[in-house]
Amino acid sequence: MATQQDAVTRANFDDVILPIYAPAEFIPVKGKGSRVWDQQGKEYVDFAGGIAVTALGHCHPALVETLKTQGETLWHTSNVFTNEPALRLARKLIDATFAERVVFMNSGTEANETAFKLARFYASTRHSPYKTKIIAFHNAFHGRSLFTVSVGGQPKYSDGFGPKPADIIHVPFNDLHAVKAVMDDHTCAVVVEPIQGEGGVTAATPDFLKGLRELCDQHNALLVFDEVQCGMGRSGELFAYMHYGVTPDILTSAKALGGGFPISAMLTTHDIASVFHAGSHGSTYGGNPLACAVAGTAFDIINTPEVLSGVNEKRQLFVKHLQQIGEKFDLFSDIRGMGLLIGAELKPHYKGRARDFLYAAADEGVMVLNAGPDVMRFVPSLIIDAQDIEEGMKRFADAVAKVVNG
Repeated sequence: MATQQDAVTRANFDDVILPIYAPAEFIPVKGKGSRVWDQQGKEYVDFAGGIAVTALGHCHPALVETLKTQGETLWHTSNVFTNEPALRLARKLIDATFAERVVFMNSGTEANETAFKLARFYASTRHSPYKTKIIAFHNAFHGRSLFTVSVGGQPKYSDGFGPKPADIIHVPFNDLHAVKAVMDDHTCAVVVEPIQGEGGVTAATPDFLKGLRELCDQHNALLVFDEVQCGMGRSGELFAYMHYGVTPDILTSAKALGGGFPISAMLTTHDIASVFHAGSHGSTYGGNPLACAVAGTAFDIINTPEVLSGVNEKRQLFVKHLQQIGEKFDLFSDIRGMGLLIGAELKPHYKGRARDFLYAAADEGVMVLNAGPDVMRFVPSLIIDAQDIEEGMKRFADAVAKVVNG
């Protein structure tokens, strides 16, 4: 038994962890479905999903079973060898998408790093060593490595780390004219989230993505879709590109791909993949059997008509409640996003106070997120029960009342 001396508290965080996070005051210790319990046994309804990761809720029985079975079989081989779970998962992704080749990494950052390196390498190999320009968008988020954070359109995350990778240009999201103004034959890639997540939960317009596809074709540039947050059923389709009828050259997936187990993937065509050779890129853990087995089970559940069609039904429930709360408290100017990636923008008189609502929600027993200072974000399990939505929204309304009434 753990003694009192071994007891872990929130105060320990400030002693032992690098000060790059500001976690909540409570420590979750157990989760089941869309409910979570903290050290004191207090229950929370989870609308945060580990930031769009636990797409099948907490401790889904099928994922638990797969983890146990694979955990007693084979954990790790490195990429000196391949493994069966990785090959099975790759086949599932290829059969369900535009892709002909897949590579597995461990995080969204790594998948995007791989995508950006491949885009540059493809352009320099097939076209010209000077074809290096990457066009990306303000408020985009693509990861935390130096390359991905530089492609991301939020300088606050990339300033202060010395010289940034060069030849990356940012223009306004959903503004095709701005892209045209900077697009030329030196452009190797346009990188875009079909639905900006961290940047405020803003969906691309169909004309914008279609226009990007045409511009990329005209200039021999690759179109890269970052679907780390909006992919894997989140939008109500397996991947958001399917809503738009626009096919990218490269797509990245992570977060929900493993249902809570760290794994990511980069998908592309045979033609683009073929510029890489053994040694061009790599990852010690990438494609490990444990992650790929769990992701394979998660994929089989998410990629079903029941789960995907259920996403928009559940969205309507959320939107209905958010509209009611918004009207009652004069709170939201816009409710947007797609599927179960929902953003509710605060009205001007509550601008900058998203975190106040987030903390108040936690006090009332519901976990929500923000997307910047002005937007509340909801990314629950794709299979969350209607009664969990009702209960969580009731708690959220109570939290809103407390903030509004001071």
